[in-house]
Amino acid sequence: VSCLCGSAPCLLCGCCPSVKNSTVSRLLFTFFLFLGTLVSIIMIIPDVEKELHKLPGFCEGSGSVLGVQSNVNCGSFLGHKAVYRMGFAMAAFFCLFAIIMVYVRSSKDPRAAVQNGFWFFKFLVLVGITVGAFYIPDGAFTSVWFYFGVVGSFLFILIQLILLIDFAHSWSQLWLRNASESDAKGWYAALCIVTFIFYATSIAAIVLLYVYYTRPEDCTEGKVLISINLILCLIVSAVSILPKIQEAQPHSGLLQASLITLYTFYVTWSALANVPTRTCNPTLLVRNSTGSTMAAQPLTTWWDAPSIVGLIIFILCTLFISIRSSDHPQVNKLMLTEESGVGTGGEAVAVESGVHRAYDNEQDGVSYNYTFFHLCLLLAALYIMMTLTNWYRPDESSQALTSPWTAVWVKICSSWVGLLLYLWTLVAPLVLPKRDFS
Repeated sequence: VSCLCGSAPCLLCGCCPSVKNSTVSRLLFTFFLFLGTLVSIIMIIPDVEKELHKLPGFCEGSGSVLGVQSNVNCGSFLGHKAVYRMGFAMAAFFCLFAIIMVYVRSSKDPRAAVQNGFWFFKFLVLVGITVGAFYIPDGAFTSVWFYFGVVGSFLFILIQLILLIDFAHSWSQLWLRNASESDAKGWYAALCIVTFIFYATSIAAIVLLYVYYTRPEDCTEGKVLISINLILCLIVSAVSILPKIQEAQPHSGLLQASLITLYTFYVTWSALANVPTRTCNPTLLVRNSTGSTMAAQPLTTWWDAPSIVGLIIFILCTLFISIRSSDHPQVNKLMLTEESGVGTGGEAVAVESGVHRAYDNEQDGVSYNYTFFHLCLLLAALYIMMTLTNWYRPDESSQALTSPWTAVWVKICSSWVGLLLYLWTLVAPLVLPKRDFS
C-alpha cells in the first residue's frame, strides 16, 4: 500500500526494465480504463445482468428507467444501464484529471506528483465515482448521455484514424528504408504481399456487405453508402501513386492506401450493422420492455462481430497513445506528444545503480500534454461505452432498445473524414510547397 500511495518508480518489479516515468504513468491510467471496460463487459453478461437488480437503488424506486416511463420492467435494460453508468464514471474520472493537470509544464510542478503517483488513492477515487454513478436518478440520464457518447465516440474515431494514417506511413517508410539499405528484394516482396492481402480482404468485405446488407429491391441507403466509400477508396488509391505525389512523397504508396481502405470498410460494416431496418440488417436486435427478445436471440448485444473488432482496435489505439510517440513531427504536434530530450541522466543513474525503476524524464519539460492525454482517455471511455451497447438507445415510444440512424451517420461521416485526412496527407506538400512535410 505504501508503494501504491507513492510515485510510479516503486511500482516496477525486479523483472521490469528501467523506463520513463511518463510511460509508466500513461500505462497505469490506461490500465484503469481497461479495468473499467472489463467491469462493463462483466455487467452486460446475461447471468450477471439478471442479478443487477439486487444492487440497492439501482432498479427499484426509480421513476423511470433509461429515460422510459416507470411502467417499463427495468430488468430488461439493466446491463445497458450499467454500462452507461460505468462509462459516465470513467469519463468523469478522466475529466477530473484533465482539469487538474491544465498547464503542467514539468515534473517540478506539484501537480505532476499527482499525475505520476498516489495510485492507490486514484483507484479509490475511481471506485467512489463509480459507486456514485449507480445512484444517479434515471429520468432522462441515459437518453441525454447517449448523445454525449455519440459526440465523444466520433472524436475518438478521428483519433483512431490519425493514428492509423501515421502508422501506415511509418510502416511503409520503415520497409522501404530497409529495402534500400540492405538492397534486398524481400522487403519489396513483403510490401506487395501485404498490400495485396489488404486489398483482397477489402474486396471480399465489399462483396459481403452487398450480399448481407442490401436487397435487390430495397436498402437504397446501404447501396449508396457502400458505393460512395468504394469510389472514395479508389480515388485515394489512385492519387497515392500519381507521379507528382510520388515525387513530393517518395514513401507514399499503395500500402497506406490499402490499409486505409480496409479500415474504411470496417467502419462501413459497423455503420450498416446499426441500420434500424431488419430487412437491410440481419444482425439487428430489438429488445422490448418486457425483456423478451427475438426468437433464439441472446439477451446481450455487445459481442457481435463489429463490436469485437471495435474492442480490439480500441485496445490497440489506447496502448499506442500510452506507449509511444509518432515518428512524424506533425503528428506529435497534433497529438501533443513531442518527447523531450531530458531525462537521460535519470536513465543512466537507474542503469548504473542496478535498480529497475522508472526515472524522471520530465524535469525540464513534460514529454506529453497531461490534459490532452486524459481527454483522449475520456473519449476512449465514451467510445467503448457506445461499442459495448452497440450504439443502441432506449425508444420511449416503443419502450425498446433500438438502433438509431444517428449511429449510422456518425460512423459513415467518420469514414469520410478519415479518407479526407489521408488524402490531405498526400496532396499537402503540393498545395503548401513552402511548408516542411518531411
